[in-house]
Amino acid sequence: MMVGRLGYHIRVYPGAYSEDAALKAYPQCETVPCDEFEDAFKSVELWLTDKAVLPIENSLGGSIHRNYDLLLRHRLHIVGEVQLAVNLCLLALPGIRAEQLKRVLSHPQALAQSDIVLSKLGIARENVEDSAGAAQFVASNGLRDAGVVASARAAAIYGLNILAERIQDDSDNITRYLVLARDPIIARTNKPFKTSIVFTLEEGPGVLFKALAVFALRDINLTKIESRPQRKRPLRVVDDSNTGTAKYFDYLFYIDFEASMAEPRAQNALGHLQEFATFLRVLGCYPMDTVL
Repeated sequence: MMVGRLGYHIRVYPGAYSEDAALKAYPQCETVPCDEFEDAFKSVELWLTDKAVLPIENSLGGSIHRNYDLLLRHRLHIVGEVQLAVNLCLLALPGIRAEQLKRVLSHPQALAQSDIVLSKLGIARENVEDSAGAAQFVASNGLRDAGVVASARAAAIYGLNILAERIQDDSDNITRYLVLARDPIIARTNKPFKTSIVFTLEEGPGVLFKALAVFALRDINLTKIESRPQRKRPLRVVDDSNTGTAKYFDYLFYIDFEASMAEPRAQNALGHLQEFATFLRVLGCYPMDTVL
């Protein structure tokens, strides 16, 4: 299926894992690298690309907080998700063996996630902004003493050899990406759907419990809960009879739940939530990705 141009995240070169995610979602698309996370949002808003693919969480590294903030700042809609099993590979120039390497280049997270194998090799580690960019740098400069931790596709693109595959410390290393578009898709019930929302609550005992209960009462499973301080009003001033006034963080709550907005139970849950939420926005309703 040809969907046109996809913007994908941060300082990437061909062969980056974000490009793998874009091609998993849309195998025939033309991918367009963007310099910053926000540039991917803007590329869709300015009609330079049809969709954007950005990471939102990793099973080892946790949430990508920057992209949670950008979801609220921009008016794009989540129209899909991609779960990508990360295969970290040790790459080098053709003819170079692992014991000849004196250093290895990659993104800091990739180096940290392959600590055991790299420690056994006893080679120096050098942080760069992008793993595929490291592969391009080693290949174009003919660096015979340098290895790279990057994808198998990066090896093919830049003419490097794969010395070892799946060198990550944890074999279950999964990154989840969101697909963003200018317009939402039609919610359906013919396959599993997920809905993402963001909301704020008034201060008070048990308010968050009540918010979560609207889903439990309707047997709706929550798959993700994330809180972020509000940027425009990060602190809430609360009167305290003992000490005068106190300041607390004021939070935005992001929730993913397993239900389609085409289902009455999801509509009723959000209607119930609106009774005590001071702000509520549906970020997207989209098919779940269940294939790694």
